[in-house]
Amino acid sequence: MRKMLIITGLFLSILGYSQGSPDYEGGLKVKINEDGSKYFRIISWAQFWAQHNSDRPLDVNGNEQADLNFSLRRARLLLYAQVSKDFLILTHFGLNSLNADNMSPTGTGDASQLFFHDVWAQYSLGKNHAIGGGLHYWNGISRLNNQSTLNFMTLDNQRQSWATLGLSDQFARHLGVYLKGSFGKLQYRVSVNEAETNNLQASTTPVNGGSATYTGRRLLGSKEAGKTYSGYFEYGFLDSESNFLPYKVGSYVGSKKIFNVGAGFFMHPKGSVIADASGTLKGEDVNILAVDAFYDAPIGNNGGAITAYALYQNTDYGKDFRLGTTYETGSMLHAHIGYVLPVKTKTKFQPYLSYDDRKIDAINDNASQLGIGTNFYLSGHNSKITLEYQTLKYAQNDAVNTLTLQAMIYL
Repeated sequence: MRKMLIITGLFLSILGYSQGSPDYEGGLKVKINEDGSKYFRIISWAQFWAQHNSDRPLDVNGNEQADLNFSLRRARLLLYAQVSKDFLILTHFGLNSLNADNMSPTGTGDASQLFFHDVWAQYSLGKNHAIGGGLHYWNGISRLNNQSTLNFMTLDNQRQSWATLGLSDQFARHLGVYLKGSFGKLQYRVSVNEAETNNLQASTTPVNGGSATYTGRRLLGSKEAGKTYSGYFEYGFLDSESNFLPYKVGSYVGSKKIFNVGAGFFMHPKGSVIADASGTLKGEDVNILAVDAFYDAPIGNNGGAITAYALYQNTDYGKDFRLGTTYETGSMLHAHIGYVLPVKTKTKFQPYLSYDDRKIDAINDNASQLGIGTNFYLSGHNSKITLEYQTLKYAQNDAVNTLTLQAMIYL
């Protein structure tokens, strides 16, 4: 009987519907009792990139780099299970951005290693609420900071929206506790977490009289700067979205009619540190606030659909904070829009535009980024090809232009 249930579960898993695909249901869902209330589910996906960039800098040995490069952008496996309606456990692991420069001869280097993205357990508090803990992705700030990597509309996420990645968390995941649920059409997620000690500035100390560094927990201690607080709240005016898992859908490819508005926050008291002229250290609070809106709906009866998103994010990492071209104290406007062409074929085409403009306090200047691309959905998000041209203009630097072709499959 057990074998028959497993075979039935595997068979049913290929007959479902997920973000525009008639062939899959987002993974292998295996029932382990008669009514399906006890089950486990496995989802696997891979994203391969071919990227052309004629503006790459010289390598560490002073040699010119090739314009065309290949990489494995993501390779992931996610498993979650419920053996009771009151309990859930989720495990998610994989690797990211494996390329010729960070591969190792026998696969033992850091970039070649699988690591846990999520490991958390959850307990239900009635029908619409739950509490959980572990290494989790129930983030605050915005929809993009809770984005699934399975169903982007654009090639990838808008990088500045993953605003704490590597600063207070491990790859956009915090270690802590969360509470999530809904009151009617209002969904919420809030969390209290540990701040990461060994972050992207693990060897950095603030310069006397200079800008802030994200070193609060390491330099001031966990009692003063050890915890972060975040939340995201959204109201859905049309169809309801699932909040069973934390990962937000980028485009439904016309399978739902969604209009949500949201607001979120992230706070890390004394998360950053400045040093005065005499070298005395002082903590500065990190505060990130955002508001956003998401619209996704079919148009007409011929398979056309629109996806649109807009975000305003105000980011305060401390006085004149700046780390590379990714993290800055300042503000950002981001928007993207895509349109599924109304063609009566299984393959769907979705051209799109994205644009963001950032104000950077440290240099009193702006950065802007434009993306033009299209998705070729061979079977919804389960099998798609994406082509995107992107140009980034950072302050007075020359624009960096990149053309990327992505092939993605998830089962």
